[in-house]
Amino acid sequence: MTDRPLANFDLEKAIALRWALRDIAAKRLKLTPLNEDDLQTLIELGFVEMRDGAPVVTPSGLAALE
Repeated sequence: MTDRPLANFDLEKAIALRWALRDIAAKRLKLTPLNEDDLQTLIELGFVEMRDGAPVVTPSGLAALE
């Protein structure tokens, strides 16, 4: 389970969350705004945290992308 942290979600949601993580990591939020539900889910999972009002991928989030 730890090697597939998004496995608890249906395929469509898991794909959306991975893309959201990638967009945050690449700082593409102006081009592709985040879905608020996806952002909240990523925060609850500990993959993203808010710093100075902007989402930042945590080390756990980076590991989930590998």
